[in-house]
Amino acid sequence: MTAIKRSWRRSGALVAVATAGVFGVGLAAGPAQAHTPVWSVTCTEVQIDLTRYNSQADNTVTVTVDGKDLLPTETFKAEFHKKLELPKHSSELSVRLVVKAGDGDNFSRDETKKAPVCEDSTPTPPATPTPPATPTPPATPTPSATPTPSDTPTTATPTPSSSTSSAEVPPSAKPSSPSGDLAETGSSSSTPLIAGAAAAIIVAGGGVMWAARKRRSAQH
Repeated sequence: MTAIKRSWRRSGALVAVATAGVFGVGLAAGPAQAHTPVWSVTCTEVQIDLTRYNSQADNTVTVTVDGKDLLPTETFKAEFHKKLELPKHSSELSVRLVVKAGDGDNFSRDETKKAPVCEDSTPTPPATPTPPATPTPPATPTPSATPTPSDTPTTATPTPSSSTSSAEVPPSAKPSSPSGDLAETGSSSSTPLIAGAAAAIIVAGGGVMWAARKRRSAQH
């Protein structure tokens, strides 16, 4: 009977130890499954959702992009939710999330994800500059044709002006001589007419003088 009791005691002790081991493992696994860090990265933003953390501990979260702070270190308790906008980029970005749990380093997280390039943010390649047009050299002036001298030089015959012909006035008659005879120049066809008129005037004058003398003598 004593041997049987001892065997039962040993069996009970083993069962108790096994039960305690299983319970301890469950306790250890429980907190690990309670921390739920969820985060996602797109081409424009980072979404962070940290839940079921120990509300009695000081937990921290930090986000960096290519080594630069996108979210400086912040402290949270049971939960943390935040949406962060990424800077515009033309190449892939490296986004790093660091979560430190206040109730143990085994619950902390350090992960890195890539932010792709958005289709509409691809920079347009610069336009290829058009080379300047080659200037056209100025046209060489064509030498003018050498004038051909005429065989016989043309001599212009001067044409007498009308003023010269009209300026030729026949010489005027010379004044009559004291003897009453008119001088003939012989250079104009009107000289006989002038001489005849002068003779007639002299005759008429002589007649008038004779008539006057006769009247005077008759009165005396």
